Amino acid sequence: MVTTTTPTPDLGRFGVWRHAYGLTPEFVSTLESFGYGTFWLGGSPPADLKIPEQVLDASSTLVVATGITNIWTAPAAEVAESFHRLEAKHPGRFLLGIGVGHPEASQDVYRKPYDAVVEYLDVLDDAGVPASRRVLAALGPRMLRLAADRSAGAHPYLTTPQHTREARELVGPGVLLAPEQKFVLDTDPVAAREIGRPPVANPYLNLRNYVSNLKRLGFTDADVANGGSDAVIDALVAHGDAVTVAARMHDHLDAGADHVCVQSLPPTGDALPPLGELATALGLRG
Repeated sequence: MVTTTTPTPDLGRFGVWRHAYGLTPEFVSTLESFGYGTFWLGGSPPADLKIPEQVLDASSTLVVATGITNIWTAPAAEVAESFHRLEAKHPGRFLLGIGVGHPEASQDVYRKPYDAVVEYLDVLDDAGVPASRRVLAALGPRMLRLAADRSAGAHPYLTTPQHTREARELVGPGVLLAPEQKFVLDTDPVAAREIGRPPVANPYLNLRNYVSNLKRLGFTDADVANGGSDAVIDALVAHGDAVTVAARMHDHLDAGADHVCVQSLPPTGDALPPLGELATALGLRG
């Protein structure tokens, strides 16, 4: 496990994961008022890290993390320069999440992902980005071990409490685990699956890293075919009322997570109302 004198930011127990599309300062300040501790910027933000900087500028206490910066599209040296700019402007509030993304999206440059991540981390080391201020997108055992050895920990995406439990057993104590969990606030399972299935099926059930991870968790070829079985959708997208969904988030904590990144899949396109309801159920606000 990495030892360092530079502390990892306090993420709080719960954060919000979303893409930058439609992101406004008002959205960010509202999330902060709900009591979430961290904003996870999804997708592959450019190496200049200007979008994370805008989120930091629009908030006063939120930690901002990338989920994730793609090693194929964001050169490590440039990312390191941007990290230091953000650190000077907003000390202690930025966490650099990095990962290899999907081989299907980076076929022209993609090579052995483990070796490429190691080389990327070496550049970050040389540029003075502390290991305690970065996390790795990690699903399988080898990348999880690398996350424990060379960073603050792991940010597993599209996972379940079972994966969180197995990851904790593998990396041991003292390593940050911050899984992402999608949710739909709808007590009708059929309606909830209609909302939750499309963003899971396309693209994730067509990407081999996620499919391989689901199979490690015991799901079958049939589960990941044709848009995903009800069982796999229910595992990946919590649904029900806010109290029921909050219980799933606590399942991750009980399984060994330190922090859970919640991703709202709202039926109307407005993520704030369900995030507010969930914040209340999680005890983040009165």
